Amino acid sequence: MNLYFLSEKIKRAIDNLNLHYITEIRLRVGQPVIIQYKGEYKYINNYGVTDSPSGAVICENAESVLYAAMEKSVYAYTEQLKNGFITVDGGVRIGIAGEYVTQDKNVVTVKNVTSLNIRIPHDVIGAAESLYKAISINAIKSTLIFSPPGYGKTTLLRDLARNISQSCNLNVLIFDERNEISGLDGNGKGFDLGKNCDVVRGANKLCAFVNAIRVMSPQVLITDELYGDIDAQAVSYAVECGISVIASSHSVDIQVLKAMPFERFVKLTGIGKEAVVYDKNFNFICNCATVGRAGNGCIG
Repeated sequence: MNLYFLSEKIKRAIDNLNLHYITEIRLRVGQPVIIQYKGEYKYINNYGVTDSPSGAVICENAESVLYAAMEKSVYAYTEQLKNGFITVDGGVRIGIAGEYVTQDKNVVTVKNVTSLNIRIPHDVIGAAESLYKAISINAIKSTLIFSPPGYGKTTLLRDLARNISQSCNLNVLIFDERNEISGLDGNGKGFDLGKNCDVVRGANKLCAFVNAIRVMSPQVLITDELYGDIDAQAVSYAVECGISVIASSHSVDIQVLKAMPFERFVKLTGIGKEAVVYDKNFNFICNCATVGRAGNGCIG
């Protein structure tokens, strides 16, 4: 993972750690840098992780980090900035806190940046193996994975895409609105998603689903972070077209989830813990081990 945009001081501290265990880097101007390491929040100093803010590396300027991440081309990230984040090569997503500039009640950019939340994706082969078996009996079931942020939903979606593409010989379309599942760069290089995956990025889900279904003829559609009525309409449209949809959501409201056209619901209970699989009426089906490690990698 290339974290070229970090300051030299932060990069030197990160170099002493195993990047496979880092899932977040939090920068707040004038405050100690905090990372999520092996599922726990820690400070960093010149030698590694520490529980004490004393001697920790301090974030001196968040805006310069963001500017470097955009490779000094703000124009190329204009649309993403309106949503309060950017995604750079490798699927690294940088959430932005600062002054939101609005026009006609719509956010047009962010300035005077005070905080950044840098989320580091991980490719964990085998992370979703048990889950794949649970949702693919007879046919791939439309499935929604839900949990609060940071439980590994995107990691599981990525591994499910790979499993389905390699094992079922089905055409898999990944709608990757934030470029986090595929992590593609300008040369089309990213995470291994198997041999039968097509990736669509950008646009809103409803528009993208309608166009991509028409021209790419997917049999399985995978996407992340469903939210609101428009995303629900997009899923309904795909299901009505006979396509199995696998998605994720931050919502944990059972009544809201039950209204969506999924055959399986998967509740993540934490990193390192089993997932709970339910049917469309939220009747318990089974528990699945979703803790995956590849080498030194971890879900997050």
